Amino acid sequence: MTRRWVAGALALLMGGLGGTVAVVLTQPDPAAAAGRGHSPVVIGHRGASAHRPEHTLLSYEAAIALGADYIEPDLVSTKDHVLVARHENEISGTTDVASRPEFAGRRTTKTIDGRPVTGWFTEDFTLAELKTLRARERVPELRPGNTAFDGLAEIPTFEEVVRLAERHGVGVYPETKHPTYFDSVGLSLEEPLLEVLNAHKVRKVFIQSFETANLRELHSKTRLPLIQLVTWGGAPYDWVAAGDPRTYDDMVKPEGLREVASYADGIGVDTRRVVPTGPDGRLLEPTTLVADAHRRRLEVHVWTVRNENSQLPADHRLGDPASPVYPRATGDVMGWLDRLLDLGVDGAFCDDPGMGRAVVARRAARAGA
Repeated sequence: MTRRWVAGALALLMGGLGGTVAVVLTQPDPAAAAGRGHSPVVIGHRGASAHRPEHTLLSYEAAIALGADYIEPDLVSTKDHVLVARHENEISGTTDVASRPEFAGRRTTKTIDGRPVTGWFTEDFTLAELKTLRARERVPELRPGNTAFDGLAEIPTFEEVVRLAERHGVGVYPETKHPTYFDSVGLSLEEPLLEVLNAHKVRKVFIQSFETANLRELHSKTRLPLIQLVTWGGAPYDWVAAGDPRTYDDMVKPEGLREVASYADGIGVDTRRVVPTGPDGRLLEPTTLVADAHRRRLEVHVWTVRNENSQLPADHRLGDPASPVYPRATGDVMGWLDRLLDLGVDGAFCDDPGMGRAVVARRAARAGA
């Protein structure tokens, strides 16, 4: 069988995981997921953030080579209303802005989703100014190897990410970040998002958000699939701002899922919503969420499957806990993803899409044997 992930992984290994990946790869062979009629999708979380600084073209290129079906850009706006890929609009942790004396005066404190945040914000920079910055690894203590790429990559625009996905035949899975906040400063995210997708006639796409009002707005403007994100705790900020007492716990009840199904095509949930963990970090009995969502014809995508022991349930950690590198050593990530797929999830956000592709391919091979 010809597999995109095999060719891509070999390209990365032969290149020592360095430089730009430029290889044309075939789509993975289709296989039916349990009762859902499609193979589970592998979503490159912020690209291949286990191997490259997140939300850079380097990271997205690696994700494509490792077999991601979709690459995920989180979207925020510049001062001149261009969408760029950053996990947050505050960028001191993911760029070299704090070391740039010409921008020292831009440091400020803002209230984002009801809490004060101090730093440098994309909406205070033009795109041309942001392009002078360089990306760096957000969690160097967890992923020290990624710091080898610090200073090499620009902040990409959403359009640059879409063009990359087009060239390689993969999908995009954009998230609108802090839509209520960006609306409040006159930089609405939904219009430029749809403008880029429509200009490139993108159809292999999921649009995601932790808020609800902007998904309802998008539902009235596009037929592209929408995903309601659901955290482990708390509530959508637009509900909080409107004084709505409901929380994400209410959203995942059967009546809440019925409402979600009126405007969205799926849910993207913290893995603990599917398999909770106890105080010791070990897995408890699975919930009924996947079956409940499927009854409402909602896809279920889970986040985030990470390689490192410190990011895995205790049941899937490997190695000697006394070792100083144990927290960042690779655990049984493939076993953990297998468990989630056994429960019927339709896709997973993976920091290492190669691991995700390997699990999905192995399951497809078993099913076809």
